[in-house]
Amino acid sequence: MLASGGFAGVRNRLVVHHDGSWSTGRPGEPPARTGRQTPAETAELRAALEDPAYAQVPDQPTGRPIADGFRYEVTYRDRLVVAADGERPPALQRVFDALPEGGPPTGR
Repeated sequence: MLASGGFAGVRNRLVVHHDGSWSTGRPGEPPARTGRQTPAETAELRAALEDPAYAQVPDQPTGRPIADGFRYEVTYRDRLVVAADGERPPALQRVFDALPEGGPPTGR
């Protein structure tokens, strides 16, 4: 998952591996933080991503962008979902809730 935007032009990535290990940091730099989800947390994330309701989430934001807001790119298998601040349908929010630390950091 990639978070980009904000007033300062932040660009951070969160990568969660199949085994639940994860890392955050800026693309192209060494990870700033690493960790591992519990098996239950990993299962919840997988369930959120494989939920039929998540399959109905639009691939691109449909609303008006928020000035200095963030854009989020969620990639799972062969699907990329792009979301913006203020546009998180319940199925997408479930994915965010299951991510380590709520997703990639939005600060520098």
